[in-house]
Amino acid sequence: MRRTSLVSLLGSTIEWYDFFIYGTAAALVLNTAFFPSVDPFIGTLAAFSSFAVGFIARPVGGIIWGHFGDRIGRKKALVSALFLMGASTTLVGLLPSYATIGVAAPILLFVLRILQGLAVGGQWGGAVLIATEYAPPDRRGYYGSFPQLGVPIAVIVSNGLFLALEAGLGEEAFESWGWRVPFLLSVLLIGVALYAQLRLEDTPAFKEIQAQDAGKKRSPIIEVLRSHPKQVLLAAGSFIAVNGGFYVFIVYALSYGTKVLKLPETTMLVGILGSSAVNLALIPLFALLSDRIGRRPVYLAGAIGTVLAAFPVFWLIDTRSTFLIFLGLLIGGIANSAMYGPQAALFAELFSAEVRYSGASLGYQIGAVLGGGLAPLIAASLYEATGTSASVSAYLLVMGVITAVCAYLLHETHKPRDRATVHERSATAGD
Repeated sequence: MRRTSLVSLLGSTIEWYDFFIYGTAAALVLNTAFFPSVDPFIGTLAAFSSFAVGFIARPVGGIIWGHFGDRIGRKKALVSALFLMGASTTLVGLLPSYATIGVAAPILLFVLRILQGLAVGGQWGGAVLIATEYAPPDRRGYYGSFPQLGVPIAVIVSNGLFLALEAGLGEEAFESWGWRVPFLLSVLLIGVALYAQLRLEDTPAFKEIQAQDAGKKRSPIIEVLRSHPKQVLLAAGSFIAVNGGFYVFIVYALSYGTKVLKLPETTMLVGILGSSAVNLALIPLFALLSDRIGRRPVYLAGAIGTVLAAFPVFWLIDTRSTFLIFLGLLIGGIANSAMYGPQAALFAELFSAEVRYSGASLGYQIGAVLGGGLAPLIAASLYEATGTSASVSAYLLVMGVITAVCAYLLHETHKPRDRATVHERSATAGD
């Protein structure tokens, strides 16, 4: 468990770091580096559109890696996704700007972002199943939170690195070449992939499938859509506010604070870093709580919390006070963590073992497209159309309501002090 937890945490952290630095760069510099010949607002939309393209590719990645994860193993699928993410993100750091190669620059940027999306679409399911399928049934929530911890750690590292580079290099050097450094550091992910390939074994649940030859009957993605359509749809809907709210808080809020409120970038980055540090502690606590009282009540509480926090978050950001900005982002982040903590175990337990990689990945990534991928773009467009942050808050509220309804309709997948074996849990998942 220590080894699998370490690999799932490290792999998830660097993978999400790779994915998030693109969002931070999109909010700060990509509009001028790759879309410099257009109106600043249109340039921002173009940068956020390239950000969204990665999300559109994520369900495709979930389908591809889900198929192979259910057919040839969780480990092999995870390792290949880590390799692809490490390579594509490093290449973003080496990509010439618009001033050097013209229109080819944004085209290549879109292509690399698509590869990032494919990779993260495949990685999440592998990291989560490596963690949860090794875990005791009564501790799946806790161990499933390890790959989830990669998200706040990645936010802290990526934003902290951008903050340090901008402060150390100065604005001109940062915009010229300094922003490339975080992308080039992504080569470290290839080392994690090699370690996973050499030191990890596949999970007991997958070995059992191989022994029974259960995964060879038909395509896993077709089988999961035939046998678990309700679970896929509700999982996707229950993830909309988690992912959408998260990217409003860490990507759109950064752009809103710097470009609309005219605040220093450091003010917004400090608020994002501070709230992420607190949420780093909260995610495993909410996951542990779900092992005690069940996944559904914890997740539903987070969805309702998102609805209640939708307007206060931007009221506090609009004060322009560093502390109140931190407080607003923290309030939103607490509600988000209540859902994200138990989510890995919840999604894994919704599906039987032979289609679990495909089902969990598909539900997660469809929700990511509908929520996170479009969130910064929609939020920026809403503000441009209305001139008030209340429209963005209303958007958050709608996402929270959708997620709350879907979470309510999901059945409880875990009973407190459940001591069933992995085989017994797999056999009843989705009933």
